[in-house]
Amino acid sequence: MRTFMLSLAMLGLASMPAAAQSIGGTYTVAGTNFDGSKYGGEATITLTSDTTCTIHWETGGSTSDGICMRNDNAFSAGYAMGKEVGLVVYKIEKDGSLHGLWTIAGQNGNGTEVLTPK
Repeated sequence: MRTFMLSLAMLGLASMPAAAQSIGGTYTVAGTNFDGSKYGGEATITLTSDTTCTIHWETGGSTSDGICMRNDNAFSAGYAMGKEVGLVVYKIEKDGSLHGLWTIAGQNGNGTEVLTPK
């Protein structure tokens, strides 16, 4: 009976939705700029509560820092890169990757970005 209960518990953990996964950690960044050119790098998400965090990107020879928030499978961050302010909105996928669109205040259009857990 104990083995059966343990098996049921493990099955339940394996079927938990992506929203229950922790998003803290280091990610590989792959993105596109407004003009379609590609960039890469690394991002680190540090949890500050169950729903809030800070995020630091090192991409294309530049760095940026921001605050972030999670709501189920939605994840968003406001960030500053130099004097520019931006926003990125991601969808948390079942594999733990984050797929998003980003923009910068005062500019038309958007870029894309995928964060893949390391």
